[in-house]
Amino acid sequence: MTMMAALTGAAQTPTAGVNRADMNLNVSPGEDFYEYAGGGWMKANPLKPEYASFGVFDLLSEQNRNNLRDLFTDLAKTKHHAGSVGQKVTDLYNMAMDSDRLNREGAAPLKNDLNEVAAFKKAQLTAFLAKTHLTLGNPFFGIGVETDLKNSDMNAMWMSAGTSGLPDRDYYLNTDADSKKIQAAYRDYLTKMFMLCGYTKKAALRATKTIYDIEYQFAEAKMSRAEARDYNKLYNIRTIDQLQADYPAIEWREYFNLMGVPQVEWVILEQPKVMEVAQKLMTTLTEQQMRDYFAGEVITRSTGYLSDEIGEAAFDFYGRTLSGQKERKARWKRALSVPNGLLGEAVGELYVEKYFAHGSKEKMMKLITNLRKSLAAHIAALTWMGDTTKVNALVKLNSFTVKIGYPDKWRDYSGLNVDPQLSLYDNIKAATIYETRRNLNKMGKPVDKDEWGMTPQPVNAYYNPTTNEICFPAAILQPPFYDVNADDATNYGAIGVVIGHEMTHGFDDQGRMFDMAGNMTDWWTEQDATQFKELAEKLAAQFDAIVVVKDEHANGHLTLGENIADQGGLRIAYDAFRQTQQYKDNQLKDGFTPTQRFYLSYGRIWAENSTEEAIFQQTKSDPHSIGRYRVNATLRNIDTFFDAFGIKKGDKMWLDPADRAIIW
Repeated sequence: MTMMAALTGAAQTPTAGVNRADMNLNVSPGEDFYEYAGGGWMKANPLKPEYASFGVFDLLSEQNRNNLRDLFTDLAKTKHHAGSVGQKVTDLYNMAMDSDRLNREGAAPLKNDLNEVAAFKKAQLTAFLAKTHLTLGNPFFGIGVETDLKNSDMNAMWMSAGTSGLPDRDYYLNTDADSKKIQAAYRDYLTKMFMLCGYTKKAALRATKTIYDIEYQFAEAKMSRAEARDYNKLYNIRTIDQLQADYPAIEWREYFNLMGVPQVEWVILEQPKVMEVAQKLMTTLTEQQMRDYFAGEVITRSTGYLSDEIGEAAFDFYGRTLSGQKERKARWKRALSVPNGLLGEAVGELYVEKYFAHGSKEKMMKLITNLRKSLAAHIAALTWMGDTTKVNALVKLNSFTVKIGYPDKWRDYSGLNVDPQLSLYDNIKAATIYETRRNLNKMGKPVDKDEWGMTPQPVNAYYNPTTNEICFPAAILQPPFYDVNADDATNYGAIGVVIGHEMTHGFDDQGRMFDMAGNMTDWWTEQDATQFKELAEKLAAQFDAIVVVKDEHANGHLTLGENIADQGGLRIAYDAFRQTQQYKDNQLKDGFTPTQRFYLSYGRIWAENSTEEAIFQQTKSDPHSIGRYRVNATLRNIDTFFDAFGIKKGDKMWLDPADRAIIW
């Protein structure tokens, strides 16, 4: 499971500061502040065919891709010795760029794996799953080593169950006309993929039915994404003996021995109801049905590493149908993701060396100190929280670990071999096995709290509750989020809010369940917890009422943590900004007051254009609200925002004080 809460789910050169060209001055800030702050930018950056959604984050990500492309091009000019990072990065990128070879090979790289699947016997189930789980798929269930939520210093074995080719369980369960079209398109996609890999149409249709039926049963048993936000519901201890008694289709001790972790004596099972379905299926499916299911795992998880025909078929469904994307990204952009994904920190080290302004670390620490003081003042002033809980909250806040830019120690990839004589698919398999082994080798060992949960090159940030840390990678520490040449108002309205957002995650509906040491424990008084939940429900209800596309409403409970963090980030960043000289001088700049510039800076960073399909998919499966409502819905709870722009009752942006949900 993924514990950390990130900032995002991801034309012109980005710049910091308030730019009137980015605004739509024909719209009143009281009518639609999102359009007012970013409408000009959205008009100047129409959705390109290769995107389903494109915003300021994506613009900066595009710039980063160009930087990485330059890095890889420079690497290719040098001869690297075998086994070096340069050799591995260069060879992976070149293999992903070699369309002639990929098209010649077609689906041939899958032949050995598909032959093994075709020879599968049910008596081999335990051994077969162990081998499969090390590589490209997790049929029926999967395992991984992560922090024990109730003993954050130690790693534990986690187990999940259920596979899915669609983004969320609702895509299977909904019965409206649009959902039925997507379900039919998904089945057509599966059939086409099997036929491209050598199956007859009859065999492909048979396999498609089996896979869809299996995934549908998993969808029926799964918790909703909003319900699964409750870590207590995911923390289900099962001993090996209990696993053997409840799910006897697998020989569990043999399985863990084959996976290289014979010391496992208990696991944390995320969704027992889904595992019950997996047990039933492992018992009742015929041998042929299992072969079809396993083959589907091999095929569908490999589409990005094979021929253009196979990749285009996958894009046709996942890009065009599901997301409304019209064209695949250029090959070089897709090729970048191969070494960037498999050798993330090695690429990050190269990226940081060339592009990161190292002085940003010190300046960020100053901002973080100011934001920490602001949040402490907010906690101390809360009227709904008692003194005992306040003390614990302040202790947790002061215990935050801060990570900025890049790790102090880079990951070692010397054990990973990249062989250009092998197919790209075979190299991906080898890298997957390497990474799976690296993860499983953590079993029973202390958590390495110096390890990063994100590489330096994504435009993002995160909070991890089990390590009580906030992390700001190098790539986000540049305009429009942070610029040493920009005024305080725009820096605090952008990177300041990002910092406050991640800090507030420590106290959102999930983060508040963990103490200063990162252990899941209840450190709240009953009364304070009740009052927090009442305020959180009030905020969730605001978002539930929003219609995002067609008749689809936002999911206020799925997005609750991010919405709390957005609001908290704004409030504490603004109060920290109030301590600056710019705020105290209160001079107009470019025709705007310091406070107006603060909120305009925030509104601008969420500007984005999206297809209806992408909005629908994000609403169903992403804990982040879409950009429009991260601005408009959040700001309607902020008193100083109304004052800054003279927004009054009768304006669309207005929300009566009694209806505002103020948490942190």
